[in-house]
Amino acid sequence: MTPFDFHRAGDVATALRFSEAPNGRYLGGGTNLIDLMRETVERPDRLIDVTGLSSAIEETEEGGLLIGAAATNAALAEHRAVRTRYPVLARAILAGASAQIRNMATTGGNLLQRTRCTYFYDTQGSACNKRTPGTGCDAIGGFNRIHAILGASPDCVATHPSDMAVALVALDAVVHLATATGTRTVMLADLHRLPGDRPDLDTVLAPGDLVTAIELPAMPIAARSTYRKVRDRASYAFALVSVAAALEVRDGRVVDVRLALGGVAHKPWRALTAEAVLRGGPATIDAFRAAATAELAEARALRDNGFKIELATRTIAAVLAELAPDTAEMDA
Repeated sequence: MTPFDFHRAGDVATALRFSEAPNGRYLGGGTNLIDLMRETVERPDRLIDVTGLSSAIEETEEGGLLIGAAATNAALAEHRAVRTRYPVLARAILAGASAQIRNMATTGGNLLQRTRCTYFYDTQGSACNKRTPGTGCDAIGGFNRIHAILGASPDCVATHPSDMAVALVALDAVVHLATATGTRTVMLADLHRLPGDRPDLDTVLAPGDLVTAIELPAMPIAARSTYRKVRDRASYAFALVSVAAALEVRDGRVVDVRLALGGVAHKPWRALTAEAVLRGGPATIDAFRAAATAELAEARALRDNGFKIELATRTIAAVLAELAPDTAEMDA
């Protein structure tokens, strides 16, 4: 492991100042930075401890929640307002990792996890444009069962690992950032990038940007929401496909809907096409499957992951059926 300087930042200003090193990295929660350093995927010159950031979960004047970047995943999932007003978020967090990890992982850190693509971690024998730009992507012609079916590029087919981020995208969450020149916000749906020809850039964060909080808007529809994760085993596994959904039905028709997918793209995937198809239409199994089919129309399978297209279609329909009153659930 490359030698590095470690700095403990007691406040945001100090953290930003320390981060001005050319190859500095923030250290906190679920970023999996230590794992990446052990595997020599990451070789930072300087680490900045940001665990001094706020861990508060507070009501906003508009009726939403402001979640400090240092709030642990466990504290967030257990918070009464989250469990009652945003159950999709609590369920997404509980679907990820282990209780021990959730007790340590932070909200800000969880968002900045990097892909678990095997080729990304194999620094000795695999080409990976995300790890070393310009070297190629061995996953495209290799074992790619877990890889992307939406938004991929010839340079990268990796998927984003977070469960929590999928729920936050469905909830129209906003990320608060401290920057070298002040503050700014970005919609969480816009925080992560599709790979394009720069898969080494996971997010739109600029050098020195620091996640300080995540804001959930007031969203009555979120009270009727859920998260479903389909994986190879019941625990300690990343999603093959996951669905975060909120649904409002009145007189048998869809009044409003929020839908996001995990395990299918380089970023949490907001299913805007399916949402548009559903709004104003009937709340039936056939309609749910038609909306899912429309969303997956642009999906492109690799050799080993074609099953994800039908799996995602069926899971979307099943989750929406679970949320719709008087609708028999469809098997995923």
